[in-house]
Amino acid sequence: MTVHRISSHPILEPLAPATVPFSFNGQAFYARPGEMVSSALFAAGVRVFGHHHHDGGAQGIFCANGQCSQCTVIADGRPVKSCMAEVWAGLRVESCDGRPALPTDDEARPFGRPAEVEVPVLILGGGPAGLCAAIELGRVGIDVLVIDDKPELGGKLTLQTHGFFGSVADCWAGTRGIDIGHMLADEVEALPNVRTWTNATALGLFRDGKVGVATPDGYRLVTAKSLLVAMGAREKALAFPGSDLPGVYGAGAFQTLVNRDLVSAARKLFVLGGGNVGLIGAYHALQAGIDVVGLVEALPECGGYKVHADKIKRLGVPIWTRHTVLKAAGNEKVETVTIAQVDDKFRPIAGTEKTFEADTLLIAVGLSRVDEILSKAQQYGLEVAAAGDSEEVAEASAAIFSGRIAGRKLAQKLGVPVDIPDHWEELAAVLRSRPGKTVEWEPQPATGKVYPVIRCVQEIPCNPCSAACPEKLIDMGHIMELPRYQGKGCLGCGNCVTLCPGLAIVLVHEDYDPTGEMALVTLPFEFADRDIALRSQVCTTDMDGNVVGKGTLMAVRERPDQDRRRLVMLEVPLADRLKVAGFTVRGPSVPVGKVLPEADEDPIVCRCERVRKSDIVREIRAGVRDMNQLKALVRPSMGGCGGKTCGELIRRIFREEGVALENVTSGTVRPLVAEVPLGTFVRGEE
Repeated sequence: MTVHRISSHPILEPLAPATVPFSFNGQAFYARPGEMVSSALFAAGVRVFGHHHHDGGAQGIFCANGQCSQCTVIADGRPVKSCMAEVWAGLRVESCDGRPALPTDDEARPFGRPAEVEVPVLILGGGPAGLCAAIELGRVGIDVLVIDDKPELGGKLTLQTHGFFGSVADCWAGTRGIDIGHMLADEVEALPNVRTWTNATALGLFRDGKVGVATPDGYRLVTAKSLLVAMGAREKALAFPGSDLPGVYGAGAFQTLVNRDLVSAARKLFVLGGGNVGLIGAYHALQAGIDVVGLVEALPECGGYKVHADKIKRLGVPIWTRHTVLKAAGNEKVETVTIAQVDDKFRPIAGTEKTFEADTLLIAVGLSRVDEILSKAQQYGLEVAAAGDSEEVAEASAAIFSGRIAGRKLAQKLGVPVDIPDHWEELAAVLRSRPGKTVEWEPQPATGKVYPVIRCVQEIPCNPCSAACPEKLIDMGHIMELPRYQGKGCLGCGNCVTLCPGLAIVLVHEDYDPTGEMALVTLPFEFADRDIALRSQVCTTDMDGNVVGKGTLMAVRERPDQDRRRLVMLEVPLADRLKVAGFTVRGPSVPVGKVLPEADEDPIVCRCERVRKSDIVREIRAGVRDMNQLKALVRPSMGGCGGKTCGELIRRIFREEGVALENVTSGTVRPLVAEVPLGTFVRGEE
């Protein structure tokens, strides 16, 4: 049996060994203590968890976030979402094939009356925005309750191993997301007037202003004077032939497996989407020892930060812009991915198809606000505010600042005089902004024998490099301006190389070789020991991933103050010293041949109910303009995710059919906004 666990990671500490025995379909496996069933199954090489009752379609992980039911299994006779169910010793897990049978041993229990809680401020979401708001409120003595559906506070910060952008002084730029998450969680836990409920799910908001919450101790109704919704964002999906196969899922699910659970979630990964989420996901995969076959983006340029794209290109990952995925294919799991170039209207161009071997396709095509409870509160006229992605989808650094501002505004409304600095709103807007203009990179003339080469050519909010230089030789005014080396006096300390979140700075030593033929280039490197062999030759690349020539790995500098980032010294010809930005860690991606999609292939749109695109198109062409009517006719949005995944896809189909969305009635959102066992409601007051 092959065990798919990550034993060595350049950033993350090893987890406890797998010692908890459980079984799947009668076969014995082991899980780590506290591990979710889905992660333990993935670690055991299991990708197919069951088959859908409607058409027998294979089911597996999709969101890994408890928002759908794709990963349902039968655990000790009961259906559970495997991504939210913890393994315990002796657990008997079975595939969910078809509809799960109702348990026969339930005893009738009275519902009772749920316990009620009143708080001045209720914050929904324990991610960066929610935690920062709680800290601001807690510091001025306001009682706060924070609830989050995960066992650990921090939200998506717990999955982010890379250094953050933004302002060093205001939002910890240069610090890794996982560390920021721990710092915020520790500060919240230290505030005596801030309570936290983890593993607690907000199920809905009712007209009387009470929020229903499923907690490990039973169902609770919470009433608050002020409500802050900071529930983050969910990933958007796409519908194409094969998009429903196990192995097609979002970056959040992938990062949960890889960065939270240290499970090797793929062997060969393909990425769809060139925003920051897709680019960072590709980089995280490489760090985990997973090969990244390539990335496609339908637009002419990647929408994410250029430094994110550059760092995977120079490692050897190809990025195809003006391309899309035509299909994923395989026997009950992804085995190949077919891509094609698109025209100006995003239509595939015949004859440009290429097919690659891949067992996982990462979908990273944008995020949607989690705002169902926010919308209800606004509809009912309640005192409510939003922060982070629930307010506006942006980077985590923006969510941090959004939470700080929201917390102070709530404090003011509750009568506590707190100041909001004048520059905060402006900085928050900058942190939310999209990348600005990009300039062509040209080597800057430098004096002296040691100097940094800075390949930051896109206006993004980031300033760690200027703060890192002890001699203040890296100049930048506004946080969106491009950094510039002043051109003299470099000490060669390497601090700028260490602290640049985009890995966009290298250090050149011209005086390395007495003969004047070779130079030493110091590069940032965030990979495991397996990727470094001293005195070995590597293929050097420029910032765009083009081959420069050959280099020799001469030394590696590791120090605690480098925050798990190594500095690799690479010997290169003197003529290459200003060109070399990195070196490849993988070979070229080779297509396995052209595979044309069948003309009649009909993609799944609603994964939960296995509703195909043709079913939706038929009803739209018959005159349906109401999402609720669609539910009644062909059942989209009636499954476990409640339309959170397929709703956006259905709206896209309306647009494709020439129907303006203002003429479409949206589906009604009612509690419960998340699936929970009925047993949650019968525990009553305890």
